[in-house]
Amino acid sequence: MRLACSLLLPVMLWGQAAKPPAEPAPIQKKSSITISGKTLQYTTTTGRLPLLNEAGEPEAFLFFVAYTLDTPATGTKRPLMVAFNGGPGSASVWLHLGVLGPRYIPMLDDGSYPPPPYQVKDNPHTFLPFTDMVFVDPVGTGYSRAAKPELGKKFWGVQGDIASVGEFIRLYLGKYNRWSSPLYLTGESYGTFRAAGLAGWLVDRGMACNGIVLVSSILQYQTARFDRGNDLPYPLFLPTYTAIAWYHKKLPSALQQAGLKEATAEAEKFALNEYAVALMKGDRLTPTERQTTLDKLSRLTGLSKEYLERNNLRPKIMQFIKELRRTEGKVVGRLDGRLTATEGNDGEDQPGFDPAMTAIRAPYTAAFNDYARRELGYESDLHYYILGGGIGPWDYGPGGQNKYVETADSLREAFAKNPYMKVYIGSGYYDLATPYFATEYTFSHMGLPAAYRKNITTRMYEAGHMFYSVKGALEQLSKDVEALVTKP
Repeated sequence: MRLACSLLLPVMLWGQAAKPPAEPAPIQKKSSITISGKTLQYTTTTGRLPLLNEAGEPEAFLFFVAYTLDTPATGTKRPLMVAFNGGPGSASVWLHLGVLGPRYIPMLDDGSYPPPPYQVKDNPHTFLPFTDMVFVDPVGTGYSRAAKPELGKKFWGVQGDIASVGEFIRLYLGKYNRWSSPLYLTGESYGTFRAAGLAGWLVDRGMACNGIVLVSSILQYQTARFDRGNDLPYPLFLPTYTAIAWYHKKLPSALQQAGLKEATAEAEKFALNEYAVALMKGDRLTPTERQTTLDKLSRLTGLSKEYLERNNLRPKIMQFIKELRRTEGKVVGRLDGRLTATEGNDGEDQPGFDPAMTAIRAPYTAAFNDYARRELGYESDLHYYILGGGIGPWDYGPGGQNKYVETADSLREAFAKNPYMKVYIGSGYYDLATPYFATEYTFSHMGLPAAYRKNITTRMYEAGHMFYSVKGALEQLSKDVEALVTKP
């Protein structure tokens, strides 16, 4: 065994280690898709792009898949959309095979997963008719790797991550002659955090974005961290608690019958007024005020007043999703509060797993590995890290982990330097990972002039974090983004 392992060590030639083999050239394949009776011929380019240091040595290899239309209209410059997911630690597979790409993984109508084996089919709502696309996996996700293990920490942090993906974009524009293409970014979840940071990073280096698509966004971590002394998340999560409780028919009958939008509107009003004031008062809250707050909070969450009292009027995410249907032995999803699972640990304070995450992980993992080999022609024995497993501790910068890093200011500066930039924000009512009211709070506190705010489009979906997986949502998203790209 020792002899066999020793063969994996670098071969020594005249006292020096042999150079690692050169990264193979990207693989190109021709393909086509027919949409509404029209056939689109396109080229896929799949490979890893090296990031070099000042000495010309590779420090990382970023895996990417690009789709370029073969026959763009004469005299036009095709837009280019760079897409990535979040985590941090997630590959771009969710946007790739869930939204933008010419092939996608069909889920059931409610966004839950079908029985295996999972299939990849033509995507009737692909973005390909109106933009070329390149999907990039940050270092430590997908097939992307640091050149040496010790170099990984350079990329596993807020600034290193933004800089490495920004450098990938710069290199891609040059290598594939796309400097004159209108440039768009699409990010999901932490990918929206990266996209906002990239908007500022790129414009400072002469690469202005025409537009940014934010799918289930978080740009300010203070809005989502339930730390002692930080009461901000509680009112911002409340409307999503209300939406989920409404979906599971846990609200009082009058509020239940009023409908989703009416129920969440009431929750938003309470969150911005009485609830926020009650939390701010802390121990100065009078018994009467406390009781009034408990009554309304119970009405809007479906949780008992006794439970809310024990938690000092402050239900956290994991408590809510465990408690809402505890008496039925069910836990609801964090990524999508509509989905449920039976765990068998009803006495625990928090769920053992997220049924919404379970619903997506297996289909996307299996389908991408098959798709990469069978259709893209890319084979690798590396583990394709779909979500976690490939990165080390994340560096959130001064203040420690998640305390309270933000890229909203970078996006604001990008607007100031590039007033032509447009932003699309899509959110799901049932998403507890990046709740929609927190996104609204962030954008309403950016201090954007009215002239810039008119360049921002928002849409709500009756779905969860991956709202595009629900029937009808992907079609709407594609139409909205096409309008963002094609209209002046």
